[in-house]
Amino acid sequence: MTPWSPFSYLVTNLARFVRPRETTFSGVNSTLPMLACLLAKKAYDFPFTYLNVAAGVDPRPSSVPLSSSDPVLAEHSRALFANEDFYDLCARGGMDLCFLGAAQIDGRGDTNVSCIGDWHEPRVRLPGGGGGAVMLPTARRACTWRTEHSRRTLVERLDFRTAAGGMHGLVTPIAVLVHDGERLRLSSWHPDVTVEEVRERTGFELLLEPGAAPTPAPSDAEARALRELDPDGVFESDAAVRLR
Repeated sequence: MTPWSPFSYLVTNLARFVRPRETTFSGVNSTLPMLACLLAKKAYDFPFTYLNVAAGVDPRPSSVPLSSSDPVLAEHSRALFANEDFYDLCARGGMDLCFLGAAQIDGRGDTNVSCIGDWHEPRVRLPGGGGGAVMLPTARRACTWRTEHSRRTLVERLDFRTAAGGMHGLVTPIAVLVHDGERLRLSSWHPDVTVEEVRERTGFELLLEPGAAPTPAPSDAEARALRELDPDGVFESDAAVRLR
């Protein structure tokens, strides 16, 4: 039996994008990346700087909040960062990794957080670009995630292109995709699904990255850190992530 749950797959594989001595950011409505950054602090034996939209810089929160904007995420911080400071850091080339949400992602790694349907008569009006439209093209790398893997969200053509450039990785409950400089490619997949299933559930043409293989199981340190962050399964229940 695979050691992965859909929830642990998402959080842990987002954490694996964090690199030593880099500066990493999680934003609004980004609970899973927030958990990923806190997991990386606990599980990995290298230093990195963690910034969050609640203004924290390497915070040591007294509790882990459900909201990624909760002020508790600024507790015991080394410093406080305002929103304009995040954008300025990105524009100056100082932001190594941003976790930014998206409603739709295409094969080039461009994103839509503006509307579903025609812009003038949308079926759904989304929050809009906000910081993502600034940070996706200016951060050194950006990663996004979806709690479902489907043709509804991974599309051949975006309904609206909110932001482009800078996408590095995408994590879903069944796959990890990495950008090769031109497009997103399948890097690894959940051991309980097949490459054919991942392709079938993807709206754009899905090519394999060289060396692609089933995703390695979580390490003992990763599994222990996630249990410490979510001992009662509150986050897992709230996320309601499903494999299929």
